Amino acid sequence: MNYRHAFHAGNFADVIKHIVLVRILLYLQEKPAAFRVIDSHAGAGRYDLTGAEAQRGGEWLTGIARLYQARLSPAVQELLAPYLDIVRAFNPPGKLETYPGSPLIARALLRPQDRLVACEVEPNARKQLIAALRRDEQGRVVDLDGWTAIGAFVPPKERRGLVLVDPPFEASDEFSRLATGFATAFARWPTGIFALWYPAKDRRATDALAAAVADTAAANGAAGKMMRLEFSVAPQSSDGRLTSAGLLIVNPPYILAGDLKRILPELEKPLGQGGAARFRLDAPKV
Repeated sequence: MNYRHAFHAGNFADVIKHIVLVRILLYLQEKPAAFRVIDSHAGAGRYDLTGAEAQRGGEWLTGIARLYQARLSPAVQELLAPYLDIVRAFNPPGKLETYPGSPLIARALLRPQDRLVACEVEPNARKQLIAALRRDEQGRVVDLDGWTAIGAFVPPKERRGLVLVDPPFEASDEFSRLATGFATAFARWPTGIFALWYPAKDRRATDALAAAVADTAAANGAAGKMMRLEFSVAPQSSDGRLTSAGLLIVNPPYILAGDLKRILPELEKPLGQGGAARFRLDAPKV
């Protein structure tokens, strides 16, 4: 799978991933000690939803656009407000023209003591990200391969934070690289929070990844501390469209499962394509 993000920005997978990202960072804010976010495959930072790439597939129309219009319970509205407020801050009032990627969403939630390291090697995307974070003393863009970066930058000096691994899945061995990269990084920082994104097209591949990540966590003192979340908006498509995506979260905040159990059921209808979506949430016992 070749997941060029400009074509998919703001789709259902982004919505789910970024809701989780925001909930984790809000949890980290609860303590005054500084934290660091390491984004291994950061992308361009912001995406023009009116541009040719986003318009070609129009995936944002069944993702963030639907969430904008969804009728949600007051409790879920409150939980999603920080995420939606960040998206709105990048757009004119009442319009949806731009979607922020994970580095800019993370940057919006940094306090003065917190830091962001955003890794991107694709020249055009890196240039755009540098422009988006220009002269930002808290957000640093590095020209370093994400698989090297997740091992090189941990543990951070803050000793608290999140590693987000969201590869483009351009190579056939990306699942094994994800498992291996996580194993290297987690051995060096077994108390960090790790969020690993993947397209859920091949059940054998996703199950093998989840098993490998769980084994690595257990081998480093984090047995039973992995959350598996998958969200499907439609049955698997023969045309190659992404209809299901997942996240493996190791050392998830203790409140995350409860938040997601409230949020996810209310996203099934607005994000579903041709019917209600469905989700899977395997969470550690608290």
